[in-house]
Amino acid sequence: MTDPPSSQPMDTVFRRTLREVTQPFIDLFHSSRALWGINLSYMLEGLTYFGVVGLLAIYFNDFIGLNDISAGHMVAFQTAGITLGMLFFGATVDIVGPRKALLVSLALMLVGRVLLAIAPDLSATRGLWSGAHLLAMGGLLGVIAGYGIYQPACYAAVKFFTNEKTAAMGFAMLYALMNLGGFLPGLISPPIRKAFGITGVFWVYAFLTVVGIAIVALILTNNAVRRATLAVGKESEWRAEQKEQKSPKEQLLFYVKNFPIKDYRFLFFVFILIPVQTLFAHNWLTLPQYCNRAFTGVVSENYEFFVNFSPLLIFVLTPMVAALTTKKDTYTMMITGTFIMALPTFFLALGPNIVTLFAYLIVMTVGEAIWSPRFLQWIAEVAPKEMTGIYMGIGQFPWFLTKVITGLYSGWFLMNYCPADVPPEEMQTGTMWFIYGIIAMMTPVGLLLARRWMRRGFKTHYEG
Repeated sequence: MTDPPSSQPMDTVFRRTLREVTQPFIDLFHSSRALWGINLSYMLEGLTYFGVVGLLAIYFNDFIGLNDISAGHMVAFQTAGITLGMLFFGATVDIVGPRKALLVSLALMLVGRVLLAIAPDLSATRGLWSGAHLLAMGGLLGVIAGYGIYQPACYAAVKFFTNEKTAAMGFAMLYALMNLGGFLPGLISPPIRKAFGITGVFWVYAFLTVVGIAIVALILTNNAVRRATLAVGKESEWRAEQKEQKSPKEQLLFYVKNFPIKDYRFLFFVFILIPVQTLFAHNWLTLPQYCNRAFTGVVSENYEFFVNFSPLLIFVLTPMVAALTTKKDTYTMMITGTFIMALPTFFLALGPNIVTLFAYLIVMTVGEAIWSPRFLQWIAEVAPKEMTGIYMGIGQFPWFLTKVITGLYSGWFLMNYCPADVPPEEMQTGTMWFIYGIIAMMTPVGLLLARRWMRRGFKTHYEG
């Protein structure tokens, strides 16, 4: 009879696994002041951005006098405009560097948010193309231009402030902290809104934008940037990129020459994500009205909490998923994550219920945590030298289309399946969410069907 196997191998496996999970957190914790400045700024901007966008459709309903369809168009105008703005303004970071780009972007967003807050008071007219509507649209344009610069600048900075050991966790934490900020409006907004109205909430977010400017100015100093790039061995690369900055004409010709329009696998990879990304758009185009109209009691009265619940889970889950899946194949992760994200939409097809609502939010967020940060990291890392900003815009152009397309039909679905003037028991919200689930499932199915074709060209830089 043989002796029982030693427990040592199991202990070794456990210690190795624990080390693989915890080491990325340890490495990131010891990262530079500049990287933490970016993370803090991004978290605060997540708070202000999601706080405003979650109220935007109802703001245009109640304060500007637009119906659901027109209000949905305005939300789509901002969210889609931001993504389009990345395509046109993302190059700013390649030209002036992350620090200046961040300060310019936050200043533009401050102007935009102030205009949103004062638009109803500066004009007595209401309705489509009224004075209040035009002022509010001016505010949206400020946010569009600012955010179109801001996100590429943040991801370009993380690329320079991290190395091979810290990159995956650095990008994951940036995404996670933004979503932590996105959760906070659910706690901050309801009491302020009940006391001072939606415009009062907008004033608070304008003030927080000022705080964000101060964070970048005081923490992300030129000296901090130099030390951060030196610490990860990228100071020479950083200096070379600053010295080699081209004129606007040369930069434009460089972009045209290197535009990845002929890379069909790249194009398929980013465009096939449109169906599942519609669920992101529904977080602000549909969920606020759905929670407010289809429910009564605590959900209806505190709809911001439920609309912004998912970002809290993203904050918890994304770093954990990143630590556990750093060595996993990117394409497999994309299929798995998009499937898990799309599946729980069918929970809502069962009808309004707080249990299915929480189930939808939790399971959908798990799927998002699996695929979304890896995709953003992939865009930043495959970008050619001096093109990180523009690649962020190119890679997210389908996200622009998602926001436009979803904004065009979401208002119609609300008016027909979740109207404001109908009791909850007479609504047909289940049908609405069933259709949305079918749409979202097109992404994992498409990725799965194209797996073999994508594999033939995926190994060059598409694998994580």
